[in-house]
Amino acid sequence: MVMVVPSAADGVFGMSDDAQRVAAAWGRIETWLREHAAASADVLRPPAGEADIAAAEVAMGVELPAALAAWYRVHDGFDEGHGAGILPSGMAMLPLADLVDEYRIRTRDWEREAGVLPFARTAGDIWSGWYVDARRGEPSYGDLGHWSVDGGDDLYPWGRGGWPLVDWLEEMAAALEEGRCLHRPDGMDDRHDWPVLTGRQGLTWIDPRDPRLFPDGSGPGLRCSPPPTLRLPLD
Repeated sequence: MVMVVPSAADGVFGMSDDAQRVAAAWGRIETWLREHAAASADVLRPPAGEADIAAAEVAMGVELPAALAAWYRVHDGFDEGHGAGILPSGMAMLPLADLVDEYRIRTRDWEREAGVLPFARTAGDIWSGWYVDARRGEPSYGDLGHWSVDGGDDLYPWGRGGWPLVDWLEEMAAALEEGRCLHRPDGMDDRHDWPVLTGRQGLTWIDPRDPRLFPDGSGPGLRCSPPPTLRLPLD
């Protein structure tokens, strides 16, 4: 009798297409972080278990889209601290428990529509962040959006068609590897949001036109490809 021993690859090939793409994209991002931004690599939390994901879905009454669930299976969000603003616009991925709390506040206290999952927020505050549309049957199901306390919820990029979460992660990986801003699915360069390293080896994303960051005019201007060694002068 021949015994078949499962390998790590078997687990990958058993995933859905979106789950495989998320694992591959985040693997590229994490490799980049460990090579260039050690402080950010250090805030990555362990994977969320299947029981944790199921409990979060029950608590919210919403099933996570496949790409978001796959991402939580890689890391259960980020810890707070320097370098946590790994995601575009300097945002941090919420642990599942915090996602549940944020969702409850939205739907109960803010009376926002059910099915919009705020999976990330600006590092260090609670006023804005990224969400994924988990409303099955909607054309924007699985797409990325931006939420804010005052401004409501808007798909990103607004009015330009959807940006599936997995596509966004793949573009983020490419932007880091190539040292450039994001290329949006509408063909525009996201010039207000590109990656830089802090003086303490953390990754964040900035608008290079902000005069507070480069008062001497040393920023990269409006080009989409800054010097790969660009670092924030203030940290």
